[in-house]
Amino acid sequence: MAFLLKDLLGKDKILTSGHRLCPGCGAPMAVKMVTMATDNPLIITSATGCLEVSTTIYPFTAWDTPWVHSAFENAGATISGLQTAFLAWKKKGKIDKEVKFLAFGGDGGTYDIGLQALSGALERGHDFVYVCYDNQGYMNTGAQRSASTPMGASTTTEPAGKKSIGKRIQRKDLTMIAAAHHNAYAAQSSISHWQDLMSKAKKAFEYEGPAFINVLSPCVRFWRVPSSKTVEIAKLAVETNFWPLFEIENMKLTLNFKPKERKPIIDWIKAQGRYKHLLQAGNEPVIDEIQKEVDAYFDYLVRLSSI
Repeated sequence: MAFLLKDLLGKDKILTSGHRLCPGCGAPMAVKMVTMATDNPLIITSATGCLEVSTTIYPFTAWDTPWVHSAFENAGATISGLQTAFLAWKKKGKIDKEVKFLAFGGDGGTYDIGLQALSGALERGHDFVYVCYDNQGYMNTGAQRSASTPMGASTTTEPAGKKSIGKRIQRKDLTMIAAAHHNAYAAQSSISHWQDLMSKAKKAFEYEGPAFINVLSPCVRFWRVPSSKTVEIAKLAVETNFWPLFEIENMKLTLNFKPKERKPIIDWIKAQGRYKHLLQAGNEPVIDEIQKEVDAYFDYLVRLSSI
């Protein structure tokens, strides 16, 4: 379904103004797009991370809906418990409205620390939506590397130096891991493509069972890009095929965007300070390796989408 901007103007904002996320942060953009994709009441939980700490500075909150703080590792368990409690209340006749359950976690709380709880929730088949706002590192605590940090990026725990290219291995493919549970709707999107993201969020809310959406949400502070370039850098990730847009439903993969002409990964690398060391002489093989990985993965998705 296509969303019209005029239809969104009067919608209530679940995440209100007054939060303390950085200027240009991609996370609140992802939150607002996802939450506006349903007209049902929402109960939300957030894992510890940038989004949680910056929207709930005691005694204030920027959430205009029931909201629960989860620990770093258990957002999947928290949303499972909330949804199960709702079903019990509904069975007893204590509530008769339709409510949607939504969890947010960064890549640190999703790819790494919270993976076990998320996997358990997916496997059990709870009816909820989990959104990972993926900024590719532990940004809340100082840009430590996560399993989502891409190869070649410099982080505080795996910094670039005379004998280091930054992170030495490729990032984890979490969207495919979620899809591998075989009972979940799994999708990958970006804040740069709002129609794509909102359409996938709507489908996720309507899906009977667990749904997972991985959303690229740039961290301008530690990606070393101007705060005005958030959407632009996210769009470049899609246009270079670094971050493909796809969805998997009933074990069928659909590739949602194919660039008419693939932009080279060097365009993505040059745009961010976290990769600046790769532009030094001698690091050309690293850039070539990153390009080969990007091309191979996109071609893999193309093959899967044609089956």
